[in-house]
Order: sequence, then C-alpha cells, then structure tokens
Amino acid sequence: MSETLAPATLLFVDDEPGILSSLRRLFRPHGYRILVAESGALGLAELEKTPVDLVISDMRMPEMDGATFLKAVRQRWPDTVRILLTGYADVTSTVAAINEGEIYRYVSKPWDDNEIVNTVREALERYRLKQENLRLTALTQSQNEELKGLNASLEQKVAERTAELRQALSFVEQSHGELKKSFLTSVQVFAGLIELRSGPAGSRLAGHGRRVADMARNLAQRLGMGDVEVQNIMLAGLLHDVGKMGLPDDLLGKAFNTLSQDQRALVMKHPVIGQNILIAIDKFKDAAILVRHHHESFDGNGYPDRLAGMSIPQGSRILAVVNDYDSLQIGTLVQRPLRPEEALAFIADNRGKRYDPATVDAFLKLISETRKTVPTEVPLRTMHLKPGMVVSRDLPHRDGYLLLAKGSVLTGDIIGQLVKLEQSEQQTLTLYIRQEEK
Repeated sequence: MSETLAPATLLFVDDEPGILSSLRRLFRPHGYRILVAESGALGLAELEKTPVDLVISDMRMPEMDGATFLKAVRQRWPDTVRILLTGYADVTSTVAAINEGEIYRYVSKPWDDNEIVNTVREALERYRLKQENLRLTALTQSQNEELKGLNASLEQKVAERTAELRQALSFVEQSHGELKKSFLTSVQVFAGLIELRSGPAGSRLAGHGRRVADMARNLAQRLGMGDVEVQNIMLAGLLHDVGKMGLPDDLLGKAFNTLSQDQRALVMKHPVIGQNILIAIDKFKDAAILVRHHHESFDGNGYPDRLAGMSIPQGSRILAVVNDYDSLQIGTLVQRPLRPEEALAFIADNRGKRYDPATVDAFLKLISETRKTVPTEVPLRTMHLKPGMVVSRDLPHRDGYLLLAKGSVLTGDIIGQLVKLEQSEQQTLTLYIRQEEK
C-alpha cells in the first residue's frame, strides 16, 4: 500500500490579528495544518516546539521585523521554506530579507488569493521533492551498507550482477578514462539496486537494465548517433528504473496493465524521481533527461509530460522501444510474459502509435540480423518486403478472409498489391517472414 503523506504545517507570523485570521481562512480549506504567531519572537518559540514546513511572515512588525525573523529561521531551521509578505514601500527591507533570510519568494500586500495559494503549493512541492531526494539518497547509502552484510550466496549474486554491469559499461571506461572509481561504483549500485531487491520478482528482473542498455547502445549506433549520445543512452538504459527504488516490493514485478489506478499513479512517478536522483550528478545530467522521458509515447499518450513525436528526445524514443521489448518478455508490461516473436509483433503493431516509426524499423532490422535461433520469423511492414521472402503465417484481412497463406513466396506484384491495399483501406499490414539459416 502507498504511504499517505501527512498534511503540511504552515506558520503565519504577523502582528495584526486580522491578517492572521484572513490567512487562516484562506488556507484551511486546502487541508494544511495552520499555526499562527503575533510576533517574530512568538514565531521562533512556536518553531522550537513544532516542526514547520513553510513560514509566511509579514515584513513590518515591532521589535523584530520580518527580515530579522526569517534570517533567524534560516540559521536554525534551514529546510523550512520562507515567504515574506511586504508592502510596496518596503523595498530596502525586502532586499535585506532576500539576502539575509534567503526567502523562497515575497508576496506583495494586498495579496491575490489565488497567487498566494499557488505560491505556497509550488513551494511545498519543491520542498517535498527536496526531502524525497534526501530520503532516496539516504536509502541508497543504507542499502549499500546492507549489501555488505548479506550472506555468501547473495554476495555471489551481487558479484555476478556487478560483473555484468561492468561488461556493459566497458565502452564508457574506454571512452572516458578520466572517470574515477567512485563514478563507476555509483552507476553499478544504482543500476543493481532494484534487481537485487528480495522477493519473487528478483529472478525475472535480473539483468533487465543491462539488456536494455546493450540493446539501446546497439540501436543508437545503428541510427548513426555520436559517441557521446550513445554513451548517454547506454547510461540511461542502465539507470532508467532507478526511480523505482522507493516503490513497495510487491509492485516491482507486477505487470503494469494489472495495477490499480492508485498503483499506476505511484509507478508513473518513477521517471521524474529517477531524473531528480541523477540530475545532481554532472556526469548524469544528459542521461537524466532521457530517463525522464523514456515512457513518453509517440502519439502523445505517454507520461510524465505527454510529449509527442520529435519533441521526445531521440534517446528516450530508443529506450521506449528496447525497454518495452524486454519488459514484454519478463512480464512487467503485460500479465503473460511474451515470446520474443510476440514481443516483436507488439512493437511492430504499435509503430507510429506508441513508438517512433524510424526507431521501430531500425530495431526490427537489428533483431532480425542478431537473433541466433534459426529458422525463425520476423514481423515486417510492407515497405521492408522483398521478392523471394516466404510468409511464415497466414495473413488475414481485417474483415476475416485470407490474403496470403502461410508458405507463400512474395513477388514484386504481390508486394505492390499489398502496398495499394494499405493505401486504399488506410490500414497497416504486418507480415511474418521466415528467416532461414544462412
């Protein structure tokens, strides 16, 4: 079950009771816990007793003005968000508050209700993200320490996974000899954390990040991307699920299409959390952008930002294809794990909808050239058909009658007729073609 966040605690400080009453009435319907103080000294006393997420202080108060009060708050409770209420005549004092109190924002009096409510909400979201980053960083450090105390069997598994990750990262080490041991260690720990979590999903998740990274790297090279771009895509492939570190164990191995609405909402946060974890590390800044958008859909129905088409970074378009191809086979995207050929069919059928068409075309060629099991079949669009190819499955029309029977040999005329059929009926045809051993 997902953890319910406690309501944020707000402290309003003003020497005018009427102002405090107005603020209390404005914010109470939003579910916040409200505290008030009629002076800076009383505000500090309240902070001594109660943890506070955000403080709104008036500028003009006797004995201790808002700038002095917020400076004291910054020194003693630096994580508390600070907002200043100020009149137009208080420019000099406002500058002092900004410089000494390091306030998040100042709001002019008289305030606009919607503006101040939105300002507080945005400030608290920023505060929550900062706290979540700190929590996840502490969690990473804690779990890293726990790994050292595991039994011999688990230590062997860690060593095996680490060896796999090192192999996948070999080209990074060769291209960037200046990378230090700490950088490599952080990559390995982040990439392996989810896969090393205990539970029934552990064996199925093992190696997922490495496989995605390898396929993404090969596909990026096939598409002619530069060495730096290829490196960032490979790193993003290894770390694309790092945002799942905070998810409950029972969600890690469940197929996405079997989750409840609340569970899906929780899982759908992981690309943004992953970016927030990585973006502070200079070497990961570009990869972090790819991690954020690896669940965007070409037709604009993905998440978290509903980007569409070429507005999605190319590296993220690549990750979307290879990540789903592997996820389909390990059962974390749909309930029943698919066979490789079924996963390929899913990718081909969603060309231009879920996935970038150019990326899908290159990926299908890559898979057809690298698969080792022969004879086999590969799904192809009509644009990739050639005379002499053999159809490995019946090709039905969408109305139910047979267009081509299994075993049919394609000719130039047949291919031309299929292309005309697609154009006239505005449907996409996918043929399964037999791949013989060469």
